Amino acid sequence: MIIKATHTSSPASFAHGNAKGTVKTLHLINGEHFSGAERVQDLLAIALPRFGYEVGFACLKPDKFPRVRDSEAELFEIGMRSKFSLSCFRDIVDIARQNNYQVLHAHTPRTLMIGAMAARKLKRPLVYHVHSPVGRDSSRGLMNRLNAFIEKISLRQVSKMICVSNSLHDYMVGTGHAAEKLAVVSNGVEPVLELPTREAPGATWTVGTMALFRPRKGTEILLKALKILKDKRVPVKLRAVGPFETEPYQAEVLALVEELGIGEMIEWTGFQTDINRQLSLMDVFVLPSLYGEGLPMVVLEAMANAVPVVASDVEGIPEAVRDGIDGLIFKAGNSADLARNLQCLIGDQEKWKSMSQSSLERQRSALSITSMAVGVAAVYDGILETR
Repeated sequence: MIIKATHTSSPASFAHGNAKGTVKTLHLINGEHFSGAERVQDLLAIALPRFGYEVGFACLKPDKFPRVRDSEAELFEIGMRSKFSLSCFRDIVDIARQNNYQVLHAHTPRTLMIGAMAARKLKRPLVYHVHSPVGRDSSRGLMNRLNAFIEKISLRQVSKMICVSNSLHDYMVGTGHAAEKLAVVSNGVEPVLELPTREAPGATWTVGTMALFRPRKGTEILLKALKILKDKRVPVKLRAVGPFETEPYQAEVLALVEELGIGEMIEWTGFQTDINRQLSLMDVFVLPSLYGEGLPMVVLEAMANAVPVVASDVEGIPEAVRDGIDGLIFKAGNSADLARNLQCLIGDQEKWKSMSQSSLERQRSALSITSMAVGVAAVYDGILETR
């Protein structure tokens, strides 16, 4: 069953609507979470109408996305019963035909598989957004291999792939995909136009992190670094924003917190929608990912809030955060290196001020919602001109 849903909130920065002459693009998304990739999808729905493209969503597993998104884009909720329930491609075909969607745009291996079937039936172009390296996306090796196989087979139908970082472009070329089918469009976020007055941190610094906490996010590395700082009497506390992917993983992490004896240093907030407010409460943002990143939106959002970033050297992260300028880059999986980098920044208010200003300027100049929308619109322009 297809349920058509709309959203009533107004976007912060862009007015949009059904402008005459625009091309309609249907984005196929999972929808059970609202993390980095979903934020990209939502922001594109806000920004793309300025460049002649109207976005709609077909949501295969509706949960968080329909409830917390900011865009007002048309949204169709489709109940995909399982990952291999392929019959819902007919729903996509019906939606595209009845609502005149001219381009399909998939964002995950699951939606790519369904989108490839629908695009073939419709004889309409399909774009695939590469948000992360699917072959090393999780700690489940069998699932990674299965998703990589699904992706490889389904990509035969794709007109163009959008990689969110140069490292992902190189990954896709290295796994056998033709360079001429690939485009690089860096992720971007909205500028924070009314930043609160940020003063240099006081005696105790608040280190923050924000994620859908799961094994590849490296939370354990951050906790061990926190223990090192505690033992060195570095005045620091941790604000951890976001839900855990599973209850068993949450239990593992909390058991480690107890083992390390750092529970009094940590505040777990759970899932939050007020991202900018959460970041305004942090002096330093840490992303300790082990693998599986493309160009993390949360890093860009920290930069937009003038919060210096300390992050691992994974995938596209060093493409956004210039080491020693906008923040600090540490060796993935190395808690001692993370602790050293944090200690290097904590207490050095001049370095903090410099990185805070630099990260803000970099986000606004190179990693904005406008630059992202311009890049995606150019991809659409190219595939439509060749048809």
